[in-house]
Order: sequence, then C-alpha cells, then structure tokens
Amino acid sequence: MRAREKMPEARLRIPPGMREPFARRIIHVDMDAFYAAVEMREVPEYRGRPIVVGGSPDRRGTVATCNYAARRHGIRSAMPSATARRLCPEVLFVAPRFELYRAVSAELQRIFRRYTRQVEPLSLDEAYLDVTQCRLFGGIATDIAKDIRRRIRGEIGLTASAGVSYNKFLAKVASDMNKPDGLKIIRPSEGPSVAAALPIGKFFGIGPVTEEKLRRHRVRTGEDLRAWPKERLQAFFGKHGEYYYFACRGLDFRSVQAERVRKSVGSETTFLQDLEDHSDMLEMLRLRAREVAQNLQDRNLTGKTLTVKAKFSDFRQVARSRSLAQPFSSCQEMMELLPGLLERAVPKGRAVRLLGVSVSNLVQLTEESESVQRFLL
Repeated sequence: MRAREKMPEARLRIPPGMREPFARRIIHVDMDAFYAAVEMREVPEYRGRPIVVGGSPDRRGTVATCNYAARRHGIRSAMPSATARRLCPEVLFVAPRFELYRAVSAELQRIFRRYTRQVEPLSLDEAYLDVTQCRLFGGIATDIAKDIRRRIRGEIGLTASAGVSYNKFLAKVASDMNKPDGLKIIRPSEGPSVAAALPIGKFFGIGPVTEEKLRRHRVRTGEDLRAWPKERLQAFFGKHGEYYYFACRGLDFRSVQAERVRKSVGSETTFLQDLEDHSDMLEMLRLRAREVAQNLQDRNLTGKTLTVKAKFSDFRQVARSRSLAQPFSSCQEMMELLPGLLERAVPKGRAVRLLGVSVSNLVQLTEESESVQRFLL
C-alpha cells in the first residue's frame, strides 16, 4: 500500500475570513430532468414514455436532456439524436420551449427566496442556498431543504433533489446521491471521508478525458488525490489546483454568490462525454443561445457583445467574442454569429467538454425601445 500524505486540519492553511469552514449550512437544489419534467407536467400523455428534449430523428441534432425513462435505455445529454433513436426506437423527440422553462424557473427562485436572500442560481434548474442565517425550522438546514422540496412539488408540480452540507462542493455531491426526488445530508464529521471515497470523476470539473489521465497516474478516488502535494496538483490542474487540494479533503471555501448587478447573461453546458463534431457543438450552442435570449427577454435586456466559451479536456478555456455597433434586436441575429465564433474558439479535430454562450455590454430596454417581445423572433 502506498504511503498516504498525512494532513491534519491544523496544517491546512485556511483562507482569511474562513476560520470556521464547518459553520455554514448550504443547500444545493437540483431539479430532476427539468426540461423533460416540465413537458410531462404540461402534456400528461408523455408520462411513463421515454422523451428527449431537443434534437430530431429526421435531421442532424443533439439531445439537450431527457427523462428518466429515456435514461434507462442509455440516452444521455449531448448524445446525437440518431444514437438516441437507435438505443430506443420508441423515444419521443420534443422541441424545447425555453420561455416556459424560464417561467417555471422564476417560480423556483421565488420559492428559494422565501428562505434566504443568499441564492446563487447555476442554471434554470439548480441553485445554491446559504441558509446559515435562516431561522425557520429552528435553523435546521435538513428541515429547510425538506420544506423547499415540499413546496416545489405542491406549488409547481415537479420533483427536486437536494443536498445539504457545510460547503458548496459537498452540497452538490450530496444532491446527486439520491436522485431522483431525493435528499442527502453530509455532516462535518462525514465530509472528509465522503470526499476521500468519492470517485475521481465525481469531482466538479473532472470529465472523462481528465479522469482517464488521472487513472493513468493511479488516481481513482479523492483519497488518491490527497497523496499529491499542492504543487503537483497546481501543475496538473493549473489555477484550479488549490481547489482540488482542499476539495479532496472535504473543504471548499467558496461563498454562495447572490445575484448582483449583471454584466452579462449566459448559459453553458458540461458534457458527460467530450463533443468532437462541430455540427453537434453548433447545435448545443444554438440551444444555449435560445436560453440566453429568453433570459434577456425576461429581464428587459439586450446587449452588443456575443461570446462563445469552450473548455477542453486539459482544462484550458478559451472565449471568442463579436461586438456589434447596435444592440441585438433578435435571437436570429445572435444565431448568425455562432458558426464563426465556434470556428475561432475550437480548432477542427479538438474535442470540448464544455460550451457556453453569453451576451455582455448589456442595454436596458425601455418602452421606447424596440419591443422586447420581438426579441425571440
């Protein structure tokens, strides 16, 4: 057995301002198969049947998400539509309705803010909540999470999974443990051992390609990662090395970032398997652009700069932007810029593990502005 690096907590250099890393109470709420669940709520005939949101069996397309009935056939997000059809010939393809998903997401945010102002949305269907100061249910975070899930089911008609812990990393790990419609608590006494036993591919930001590279170094779990000194982690992960140094020890010092004045509006997706085909990448960017357009419309905003972000398996990240003299007046205007930005961001033959679209140089629309309701046309 290889000797393990012994790291008593006293030797860990805790960042200033975070002297009590076990004192916070964080909840991560993650909706179950959100887009598909909304569609099944709206169309009862879909219930019990495998459905895919996004893509099309009749043309080149990519799965945006799918319900659990489809997942049992091996269908996953970012999978080519043709593959999904081959795995499950009876699967139903449903066109995404981002305006509807945004409206449901707004309902979720209103529920979250009944408990705390410290809410950090990660996407339409998941968010972190810092309930450290919440006095409901005697301040017991587990009971708060139960009540949030009860309200989501009762008021919105959907199910959510939740994780409760003392930091963001472990709260997110916990929310994935009992999906769907589950609740998991990771207490301070359990955190280090949970992180040690966690498969390396379950750590945030480590995709299949990076996981395989780590396995070649005989790193399969968080415990294996602990054997690496911080310098080696920084050499391997770059600026994220320090994050993994603490995460594999059950520590995460990031605070829940409540929404403030926006400088940009964006949407991104991390893939279970790296995307290699530019046509598939473009399809995913178009889905993200439509979500961004809907978000802008909801906020009476537009912008002048469109950015495409890509992250590769080696954690290198690039962003390519295009700015216009006048603000975007339609989603179609944004769509027309995507192929060129993708070509600049991702060379042919490179695979990506994350793609995102954002709009910046934001402009607030007024009654005198071109109608916001036309933005998606």
